[in-house]
Amino acid sequence: MKLFWSLLLIAASLAAAEKKVIFPPGAKPVGPYTPGIMAGEYLFVSGQGARAADGKIPAEFEDQVKQCLENIRTIVEAAGLTMDHIVYTQVYLKEISNYDRMNPVLEKYFSKNPPARATLGVYDMPVGTPVEISAIAVRDLSRKKPIVPAGYQRVGPLVPGVQVGDVLFISGFLGRDPANGGIPDDPGKQVQLALDRFHTVLDAAGMDYRNVVFVNPYLTEKIPMELMNRIYAKHFEFGNTPARATIRVHSLPHGANMEFTGVAVKDLSKRVAVRPKNMAPSPTASPCVFAGDLFFCSAKSGFIPGMNGGIYAETVENQVRQTMRNLLDGLEEADLDFSHVVASNVYLDNMAEFAKMNAVYGKYFKDAPPTRTTVAPLPPVERKQSESGHWPKLEEISVIAVR
Repeated sequence: MKLFWSLLLIAASLAAAEKKVIFPPGAKPVGPYTPGIMAGEYLFVSGQGARAADGKIPAEFEDQVKQCLENIRTIVEAAGLTMDHIVYTQVYLKEISNYDRMNPVLEKYFSKNPPARATLGVYDMPVGTPVEISAIAVRDLSRKKPIVPAGYQRVGPLVPGVQVGDVLFISGFLGRDPANGGIPDDPGKQVQLALDRFHTVLDAAGMDYRNVVFVNPYLTEKIPMELMNRIYAKHFEFGNTPARATIRVHSLPHGANMEFTGVAVKDLSKRVAVRPKNMAPSPTASPCVFAGDLFFCSAKSGFIPGMNGGIYAETVENQVRQTMRNLLDGLEEADLDFSHVVASNVYLDNMAEFAKMNAVYGKYFKDAPPTRTTVAPLPPVERKQSESGHWPKLEEISVIAVR
């Protein structure tokens, strides 16, 4: 056993050494993050806003989307790839009503071999950008395979799923009827409908819920969190659930209130859930899950676990410190650390505290920091301490690492 762990650590260090920073000339990150990181089979691209090299944001929405995509193209091509190599994107819109105006622009960039995609409406993004797009690309284009369930009618420049070897990237599926676009009045039916549609992609790829390694449930205020969790938990094995980042958002496309997007791995021997020994198993989320060499960690906040657990830090700076400690617990359980992290998502309560968050977050990365996407999903909360001494959540962070 000792020899096994020694070999595993050697393999992990070799993989980490293969990590390549992609930093195009003229790129100007507005925080401690790297524009692109090539690690193993994948290129991870930070969320790109609509600002051009001269710092200006185009006036027209279509031009804003185009600028985001051109910024992504610069990073992808600096890595020696093309836009066709992109397998998964997440699009963040300040005005979800622009959703249908966005698709024709994306169609020009992804007309032949589109990626899987999730789109959501958020309250705010850094430096005033009205659109932000992140991406994952694959090094070997021949490994990119679209997954389309029988009877699926394509709408816009996306496919339901994209498979790369054993790994499946699943587009965001809404809690609405695909036949007529209707949204059930019952919130529970919306949750189940979104899960059912999510499952059609798994099934088309020869997989099931047990193959899922990471899920983003996005829900508006109209879906009770407890209800969503109760329905969601029925589909997964207790204590062996996927890693998860559950985010309440400002809005979703076409007036929907529930969306699921995620990642699965076909070979179950490559799917390993990791849980620190002092953490109880959960019916809704594992702390981290391996999909081969990819390591997906659930979103963590400044929550201190235990019998009297809760968020006790009043400021965003101190909450970020606790969040990073919580993330490190999951990484260390797999003999990894922050040097293995290649991508992160930061969900900030108030974008006015962007610089404060960055000042703390950046201290945890000695070399090139991971790629990153930062958004404020909802309007800022009221900063009021509860009777039990808890403070509201001011930030949340999820990460992807590569061993």
